[in-house]
Amino acid sequence: MNLNNIIARNLNRLRTERQLSLSKLSEICGVSKVMLGQIERGESNPTINTIWKIATGIKIPYTLLIDEPIESDICIRKEDAKKQTAIDGKYRLYCYFTSHVNRNFELFTVELDPNSTYVSHSHGEKTQEYLIIYNGNLSLDIDGTKHILNVGDSIVFDSSKPHSYCNSSDEILKMTIINYYLL
Repeated sequence: MNLNNIIARNLNRLRTERQLSLSKLSEICGVSKVMLGQIERGESNPTINTIWKIATGIKIPYTLLIDEPIESDICIRKEDAKKQTAIDGKYRLYCYFTSHVNRNFELFTVELDPNSTYVSHSHGEKTQEYLIIYNGNLSLDIDGTKHILNVGDSIVFDSSKPHSYCNSSDEILKMTIINYYLL
């Protein structure tokens, strides 16, 4: 199924379950009512940050908006992973495992092009991000504190704080990210 249609169906279901109007949802998450309506109708390709704003506003894991319901065990190949791309195309996010009632984390692989930066907003209260570098090196800025990570390095941090990933090398940065939702 088309990712925009999945997001449309999930957003409508989640908004209806919470008895929120588009206006109230807009107020809660900081996304315009017009944009939310377009997303719910499948007429818009929402950015990664827009999905994060919605998820944070209604206090749900990011992947509840992009996930199809799990019916059985699933083997996910890279070509089948849910791919999202930043507006400039330099940051690519592949979602392999999503959170659900029995799993309070999400698993992604990420590719960041050479000499590129991606800014990530808060992932909501009580969230942690774990990452490990597989290729390249990363300059990670977490709310003003910088960390340099190389191949094989990993870090965990409070992802409710704004953070950015910077690849200042001449090769593609590849890393795995786990977003963990504290209960």
